[in-house]
Amino acid sequence: MTRIAANTLKIVRLLPRAALILVLLAAPVLAVPMMRTDAGSTIEAPALRKSGVGFVLLVSLQRG
Repeated sequence: MTRIAANTLKIVRLLPRAALILVLLAAPVLAVPMMRTDAGSTIEAPALRKSGVGFVLLVSLQRG
């Protein structure tokens, strides 16, 4: 087998793997515009109450 045929065979064997990796890497990037078109798919968390416990805990730990 010549060197050109051996190199061609290696490239042909590598193409399916390279295509699979490319599809796996491109799928999230291509899915983002599809998600942005639907405004009803946004999930928001409820607003958190600010109770000020963190500051009290920080001051009490510094004194102890």
